[in-house]
Amino acid sequence: MTPLPESRFAVAFASLLLAPFALAGLALLNAGLVRARNAAHVLMGSLCVIAASVGAYFLCGFALQGFIGGPAHIWTIGGKEWNWVASLPLFWRGVDWNGSLAALVIWSQLLSVAFAALIPLGAAAERWRLGAACISAAVLGGLIYPLFAHWVWGGGWLAQLGTNYGLGTGFVDAGGSSTIQAVGGLSALSLTWLLGPRHGKYSPDGMPMAIPGHNAVLVLFGCMLAWIGWLGINVAGALLFSGVDSGRAVLIVVNTTLGAAAAAAATAVLTRARFGKPDASLTANGFVAGLASGSGACAFVPPASAILIGLIAGILVPLAIENLELRLGIDDPGGSISVHAIGGLWGVLAVGLFGRFPPPAGEGQWLAQLIGIATLLGLVLPAVYFVNWLLSRWRPIRASADGERQGLDLHELGAGAYPEFMTHTDEFLQR
Repeated sequence: MTPLPESRFAVAFASLLLAPFALAGLALLNAGLVRARNAAHVLMGSLCVIAASVGAYFLCGFALQGFIGGPAHIWTIGGKEWNWVASLPLFWRGVDWNGSLAALVIWSQLLSVAFAALIPLGAAAERWRLGAACISAAVLGGLIYPLFAHWVWGGGWLAQLGTNYGLGTGFVDAGGSSTIQAVGGLSALSLTWLLGPRHGKYSPDGMPMAIPGHNAVLVLFGCMLAWIGWLGINVAGALLFSGVDSGRAVLIVVNTTLGAAAAAAATAVLTRARFGKPDASLTANGFVAGLASGSGACAFVPPASAILIGLIAGILVPLAIENLELRLGIDDPGGSISVHAIGGLWGVLAVGLFGRFPPPAGEGQWLAQLIGIATLLGLVLPAVYFVNWLLSRWRPIRASADGERQGLDLHELGAGAYPEFMTHTDEFLQR
């Protein structure tokens, strides 16, 4: 494990220092989009799923994911070598912590796997038991995420589509539109199917009822924190997994910012046109969708294309949220499926549509991206659904009806996020 060049190491290291802000931002956004009686539960759940996912990644996740050029199990099929899974010791044994690629990959992936595990919390909020969330996050962090990340970022078979079949440079994802966003978003989708909608979300005739979040300030502040963290995730991912030069860090930061801004503007304009006033929570989700969709191509498109990718993401999100609720009966309080699954899949496709790669590498890139999307929908989605279905057969994953009515803060934690709101009465106004 030879050390990375100093310039690349320094930029990646500095970028990873920003990445935890994305986790904090997503946790605050999810907390603000639920009712006050569940806010503490969402934030407590965020800490717990982070702990469970990174613990599982330490146990076996990195051993399955590995890194580019690392030892792996390779099968020869049709005369071509296909890299399916890494072959490294458990518990990070043998890792050179002296500036090696493996060391930086571990650091970046601890943050990435925690990010992916946080995403389902927004969709399953107000009804997902804390223990079930931790077990689900551990399986995601120890098995499902590392396998797909190896195929994309560890030199696996998706990345080999270019060398084996001449499909561009192989499947490309600079900042995690597929590995983080789509994997987390598809996990959220599987959970909403299994959990069902919240009590009171749908009227007897099947019409969805509005259940607004309790704190728009938390939601919007969470967006700001997520933006800062996303800059670090995208730069580090592009440097470590896509082989770009450290000098492209400025372009990555610019494209990430432009995509988020364009998406927020598109959502604000669309909601104002439809409802008469811009919707703050939907605009926040549009902003994050711009970050999610722009991650895949952030190092390979000019700024104008980054703006277009963001504009499309900002239009997709409110339309997706509305149709998921109205037509499919999917109750997603945080908009996680629309933002991360749909936004992430759009970001994967955008690499093939707008990415600029030196010829002849760019030929067939769109097909490599489509194969990646098919893998996410045909393998990853069924896998996360099956895992959570097995968990639901073993023990209840949904809180009881009484717990939902009471609020999961009191039901599972024994204390509310805002206890003074329940104790203040008129007598406190007397002088």
